[in-house]
Amino acid sequence: MPTKKERPGRADGAGSVVDEAIGRLRKRIESGEFAPGHRLPPEAVLATELELSRPSLREAVRALAMAGVLDVRRGDGTFVTDLHPERLLSALGSFLDLAQDTGLEEMLECRKVLEPGATALAATRIDDAALDGLLERIERMRTLQDPEELVREDLAFHADIVAATGNRTLTSLVSSVTQRTARARIWRALVKSDVLSWTHQQHMDIYAALRSRDSLAAFTAAGRHVGDVERWVRARLDPLRGSTERAGEGL
Repeated sequence: MPTKKERPGRADGAGSVVDEAIGRLRKRIESGEFAPGHRLPPEAVLATELELSRPSLREAVRALAMAGVLDVRRGDGTFVTDLHPERLLSALGSFLDLAQDTGLEEMLECRKVLEPGATALAATRIDDAALDGLLERIERMRTLQDPEELVREDLAFHADIVAATGNRTLTSLVSSVTQRTARARIWRALVKSDVLSWTHQQHMDIYAALRSRDSLAAFTAAGRHVGDVERWVRARLDPLRGSTERAGEGL
């Protein structure tokens, strides 16, 4: 049961007790009271300190762990991550917005349909100059550490491939879809520790298929790339959506 100072969740999930719990935890982290590497107090103690019900706190911890702010270690406790916690907190609002964006799933599906086909078509039309440009962009991405810069280069990489088809309608369609998925990809780049090496290898697979003018290989490599991103994002947003629904029903 919520404590008397804990606000009840609304039916639409907005302003829910989980949001309140996340906000109170976030303040402790932003203030430096819970610094990077800091172990949080036991659940019962922390719930009392924050004037929250234990179920609300539990859902908040789960959400922050999925966002990459907290690291839950079974049998050891819950810790503030060392993975750029200040940047993760600044991106947290976007993460929570993503969980409410039901259109994101459709955009991810559209990307999975459009990009592999466009990449396969590009394999039959791309010229050597465009291939050289793609390789230069891939090598530049290897040097980037800032997630937003990495995603900008990633968007440009895929845009260059679609542009190589010479189909302006297709280029416009793909651009509108990829821009709608950019926030999810930036959040993923913040959280996933091996995203740089993972992205580089998959981009190289796409490039090699294009260089060989192999449409089937290009389709397969691009499909694997966008499919992996979709699965990773869904696996982290779907549980949070479930938490929000439970909060709306009352924890």
